[in-house]
Amino acid sequence: MDRELTKRLHRDYITVYRITELITNGIFLALIIAYFTLAIIWDWTLIPGWIALFIFIITAILFTWTFPKMMATRFQYELFEDEIEIQTGLIFLKNVLVPMVRVQHVELESGPLMRKYDLASVSIVTAATTHQIKGLKQSEAQLLKRQIGILAKVDDKDE
Repeated sequence: MDRELTKRLHRDYITVYRITELITNGIFLALIIAYFTLAIIWDWTLIPGWIALFIFIITAILFTWTFPKMMATRFQYELFEDEIEIQTGLIFLKNVLVPMVRVQHVELESGPLMRKYDLASVSIVTAATTHQIKGLKQSEAQLLKRQIGILAKVDDKDE
């Protein structure tokens, strides 16, 4: 098998991932502040608030700063003529080999934050599951979608 394409996450995807985590953490922090406010007003115990704040600090550090870098170094995919190999995971690595004959269709997805950074995700759909390759530049994602479509002999009805 000839290797046609070996890629990793684009570095802008780390920024998008961190922004998403900051938004999520901001919501959780607002809930913790709301609990502390209600606890002080209604004379509740502050212990659940302190526990939540401690968990918040640990998870905010892990999910905003540590995990994105680990994810970027461990994620990769390789496109071959007969299959695509995708490696994901943080602690436990998962390596999936998707045969082209099993691919039913290929989708391109991009939310508002991903579009701002000119990024997209490619979803490879088989009968059993969907495999995602996130964090590609829009042009690379379009190219990958077309290449997989050609190799899997999937019709692109959009064109």
